[in-house]
Order: sequence, then C-alpha cells, then structure tokens
Amino acid sequence: MASTRAAIRYAKAILEIAESKGVAVAVSEDMNSIASTINGNLELSTFIQNPTLKVEVKENALLEVFANTNSVTKMLFHLLFENKRFEILEAIALEYNNLFDEMNGVEVAKVTTAIPMDAALEAKVLAKIATLSDKKITIENIVDASIIGGFILRIGDKQYNASIANRLQVLKRELSN
Repeated sequence: MASTRAAIRYAKAILEIAESKGVAVAVSEDMNSIASTINGNLELSTFIQNPTLKVEVKENALLEVFANTNSVTKMLFHLLFENKRFEILEAIALEYNNLFDEMNGVEVAKVTTAIPMDAALEAKVLAKIATLSDKKITIENIVDASIIGGFILRIGDKQYNASIANRLQVLKRELSN
C-alpha cells in the first residue's frame, strides 16, 4: 500500500485527538468500518484512488457513505481533503487500528486456514494462543487453500505451523533421508 509513512503520521495524529476527546474506541470502530468497506467495495476504492476527481467530490461522498461516524473521523476526511490525500484513507484506517490495539495491549494473531474457521477450530487456536502469549488477542483469519488443512498461527515473530501441507513437507524430508 502506497505511502505508509504518511498513513502512520495521520493515524498517530487522529489517535491522539481521539484519545484527548475520549472517543478512541468509537473512532476505532469507524476505522474498522472504513477499512473493510473500502477493501470490500471496488467501486469505492477506485473512486477514492481516482486522481481526476475533485477532492470536494470525494470528501462529500465519504461524508455521505460514512455519515454515522464520529466527528474526529469526519475531521480526518477534511484533513485528507485539505492535503489531497484520500488515496491513503484505507492505509490510515488500518494503521489507526494497529496503534489502537498496541496502546490497549492487544496483539493480532494471524491464523491461516484452508477454509474459513468454524467455532471448533477457533477454540483450538485460542487454546494454542494461550500457550504463546499472555496478551489480549484478536484473531485475523486468512484463508489459503494451499495449506490443505489444519492451521498456521502467527503472533508477532512467533509462528506455529499445524498445517497438513507442512506435515507432508516434513514427511517428504524424512522419507528422502
């Protein structure tokens, strides 16, 4: 994603403002909504990235799409309008939530599975996480059919690979020795 340094600067500034006004949680919910909406909507993403559209048009559209957001979030839209930087909105939203989680001692566990996780697998993963980290954990599920089955768990710099693809690799190495 382009210009992440700028996105980090914006995210830090917005988090500081949200903190000072006691609305960091509400703004975090806005940022989750913004990131998932832009990510899941190609039209909106293309619209925001379009360099030929006037920034006023982009700001007005975002204020309409995200009408129920906090005033601090709306202030971010205006800041991006003034600096003509709407293309980094999704990156800012993601950065904000990383900083927000960090500030609240929450760590993200990336769990790669062959198919979307069900409750049973999530319980298994949470049990494994408890042995690796004592922080509050948020699970982010990444679906990758190439692992065949099982799961790969990554928390920070630690990785636990319980995928069938990994077991097959290990078996293959053992057989070739």
